[in-house]
Amino acid sequence: MSDRLKILMIGPDRRVHGGISALMNSYCEAGLQDKVELKYIGTMKEGSKLKKLMVAGLAFIDFMRSVDRYDIVHVNCSSDSSFMRKSYFIRYAKRRGKKVLLHQHGGDFVNYYNNEISDKKRAYIREILDMADLMLVLTNQWKDFFGGLTDGNKIHVLPNGIVTEGVNTPAPGTKDMNKILFLGRICLAKGVKELVAAVHDIHETNDKVKLYLGGIFEDPELIDDIEENSTFVKHIGWVSGEDKNKWLDECGIMAVPSYFEGFGLSVVEGMLHGCCVVASNVGGIPDIVEDEVDGLLVEPKDEDSLRNAIERVMNDKDLADKLSGNGVKKARDKYSIENIETQLLSYYEEISG
Repeated sequence: MSDRLKILMIGPDRRVHGGISALMNSYCEAGLQDKVELKYIGTMKEGSKLKKLMVAGLAFIDFMRSVDRYDIVHVNCSSDSSFMRKSYFIRYAKRRGKKVLLHQHGGDFVNYYNNEISDKKRAYIREILDMADLMLVLTNQWKDFFGGLTDGNKIHVLPNGIVTEGVNTPAPGTKDMNKILFLGRICLAKGVKELVAAVHDIHETNDKVKLYLGGIFEDPELIDDIEENSTFVKHIGWVSGEDKNKWLDECGIMAVPSYFEGFGLSVVEGMLHGCCVVASNVGGIPDIVEDEVDGLLVEPKDEDSLRNAIERVMNDKDLADKLSGNGVKKARDKYSIENIETQLLSYYEEISG
């Protein structure tokens, strides 16, 4: 045990529905805890504001009791309250003389930083960023942005990864191209309203089309939209594990019509399972999807473009086979969690000296 690096990692509780938790679970499935001495502290759980406050407070107490036994503090955060909450952990870790690796996942950080906070809070964010010994971001776009706020030399790109070992991709031509899958938070910012409207229009000429929404509701107004279109829109709840793999294998199209997106883990999941990806040209998605090569990119909030892209892959088998095949190869070659984990371990080594 003593010859392994000791890593104290913080982030949302691993049972929370979201991309960071899914990534942390993938790291554990890939055996990160066998390569370093790892303790994970969940700083947020789903629930009321009071529950979240209590969880954060108890997590901070646990953190203060634990931090002196570890070499590196690995902080996973996004934007808004997540960043501010984690800033207290970062400040305390630095006071205890610890190395801090800041892992930024937030897809809306640009809007948050530029439009939603005061100059005083912007200065505070830059101060916290300067405290990090090394910073990980998901795409080159985020490297450029954060490089304007802190020392760019300490910022590295580490994309999110998924477990690829043991996943058998369906054979080309075996998936149902009338079935569209969405995975994520069911809210306006994920483009669900436009997606339902686009599929509604497709259904007028193709009564076989089905849209499956895998996730939890965050905008109640969307419940009415989905109920009104229940003949072809199905809410399947939050799916994970083998249940998620079943839907990924069955559906021919993965739709990711987000308004903003830090990375888009569902894009890579769709690729791995041979889905044709139709996704917004925002955030980190263009770093994953090469338009017309391994997916189709559309502008966010553009219902017509979204509908046209979906219909193209439904009706053009050659295009669908090309996008699917190229996507599978990219997911396995570039986004295997085992490869991503190796890179993460090298960053731990880099700042441990």
